[in-house]
Amino acid sequence: MLKYFIKVNWLFVFFIIFFFHLNLFGINSDSLFFSQNYNKKEVKIEMRDGIKLYSAIYSPKDTSEKHPIIIWRTPYSCQPYGENNFFTRSMKTFLHFIRENYIIVLQDVRGRFMSEGKFIDMRPFIPNKNSNKDIDESSDAYDTIDWLVRYVENNNGNVGVWGISYPGFYAAMAAIDAHPNLKAVSPQAPIADWFVADDMHHYGALTLVMNFNFFDQFGLARNELTTEWPKGLEFDSPDGYNFFLKMGTLKNINKLFYKNKIAFWDSLITHPNYDKYWQDKNTLPHFKNIKPAILTVGGWFDGEDLFGAIKTYESIEKNNPKINNNFVMGPWPHGGWTRVDGDRFGDICFGSKTSNYYVDSIELPFFNHNLKNDKKLNLPEAYIFETGKNVWNKFENYPPKNIIETDLYLNSDNSLTFFTPKNTEYIFDEYISDPNKPIPYTSKFIDSKIFYYKEYMNEDQRFASARPDVLVYESDILQNNFSIVGPIEAEIFVSTSGTDSDWIIKVIDVFPDSTKDQKLGEVEIEMGGYQMLVRAEILRGKYRNSLEFPEPFVPNEITKAKINLNDVCHTFLKGHKIMIQIQSSWFPLFDRNPQKFIDIYNADESDFQKATQRIYFSKNYPSKIKLNKLIEIK
Repeated sequence: MLKYFIKVNWLFVFFIIFFFHLNLFGINSDSLFFSQNYNKKEVKIEMRDGIKLYSAIYSPKDTSEKHPIIIWRTPYSCQPYGENNFFTRSMKTFLHFIRENYIIVLQDVRGRFMSEGKFIDMRPFIPNKNSNKDIDESSDAYDTIDWLVRYVENNNGNVGVWGISYPGFYAAMAAIDAHPNLKAVSPQAPIADWFVADDMHHYGALTLVMNFNFFDQFGLARNELTTEWPKGLEFDSPDGYNFFLKMGTLKNINKLFYKNKIAFWDSLITHPNYDKYWQDKNTLPHFKNIKPAILTVGGWFDGEDLFGAIKTYESIEKNNPKINNNFVMGPWPHGGWTRVDGDRFGDICFGSKTSNYYVDSIELPFFNHNLKNDKKLNLPEAYIFETGKNVWNKFENYPPKNIIETDLYLNSDNSLTFFTPKNTEYIFDEYISDPNKPIPYTSKFIDSKIFYYKEYMNEDQRFASARPDVLVYESDILQNNFSIVGPIEAEIFVSTSGTDSDWIIKVIDVFPDSTKDQKLGEVEIEMGGYQMLVRAEILRGKYRNSLEFPEPFVPNEITKAKINLNDVCHTFLKGHKIMIQIQSSWFPLFDRNPQKFIDIYNADESDFQKATQRIYFSKNYPSKIKLNKLIEIK
């Protein structure tokens, strides 16, 4: 009996060591299943203009039934290349499709890595195609699908396209003038408009750290077909705040780093306003004649393409009211629903593994229903996660109809109230904004090579509220839950002693001082008095009336500024307070405003100046935040 026990335990130890080594070398049971049950084939699919796109086709060895095709089109490489090399880098992303025996197709988009042609960032859609030379991402997706359903063995004729971020953009474009065999499309965190509020700009303000750390590698030109990523530019990488501050003006990016090697950066300089260059890249006007079922997905804490997810859904819904158009928003950072469990973000916990729920209960049933003819599907129009309460809502419309527009007024005593100020003479608060001492976007010390600190999206704001150049307004303690859903708009009356200025509005949930601390791993987080960022947005003031035609402020003249904040679904719980913060810099997430009406790319260090900023409150100048209060239906 003892010998048997010893043998069994040695066997147990052997398997532990075996599986440890599998994981150590990037090999796990899922990878083994994939390589043992799939074949890989590499092909060059010819587009209508003769350009050939590299495509890796992973097909199940099981031929007992026909399988649907799922396509991922990407500018980020289909590595690893070679028919004997199976991908493992994004295994978790595709695992649910692999287990369901989907045919998986990965494609390098035109002009990237092993695909021929010229790459264009956010290639504009061409509505009226007059010849085979009129190509865009919609036509490339169409031609790819046409080839696949003809020549890939054992496919069932049903195709889906799926992608996150840039691949989300390619998925969205595939839905326009779609191939008849394209039955389901899921644009997830898709880029929609790079000037208005996705990735590269927010309402005219440049996302400095994202642009700098994305295009230093991604923006380098490819001179020939390649399987390798280009080597990024070399530069010292100390603390990000100090690095970007010492870098000085935007002129220095080309002078010190890019040296005119980044075509996209040169386009930014040439097109500082929302002109035809940017307007042509905007996807939102083109979501017409959509035939496939759509599942648009985003995350409430997505610091890159939250705007793109919301507005893509809205545009498709408005222009195609009769199609199956579903919308999902969860408590995730950019692409988090495939990369993390979704049980927490930053210091905030959500009570369950929301990502697993989404994949198992929403995404996979959506594709199985449309591509495998699985009848088991009962999705509402919108699955919306409500932070604060930490519950999923099922809405038949988004925004839901059971909402009431509610105004929250800023007052001179730093309070927030639900009634209009009574004073007829204007009163103001003021602060000095110094572009040489900009307000950091995070309390953390972040290396400048980090793309950006994602957790700033719900970070504790006490570090900012203590600064003299941040105005703070706070409600009374809430006697009942206060739930909001949908867009937020700030309408504030301001003046500046300069001729331009940035205005940042933050909506914050203030926890009671009595809130218990929570332990995340080995770290204990103090939650009493925590100021959780719920939503924030920036407006470059010269674009307050038009993104296309900027105009200066008249110094010290009272001016109305409207700031559109992305949607939320959040409950300020009973006992909490609502806080609004206002400031004029958010660095280095966004570039510094010189506070002088000037082309930002031509500004010299001498153009950066201090400015006195004022916020006004009165019956005639009612600065307020417009919210949509969610009414519970019993």
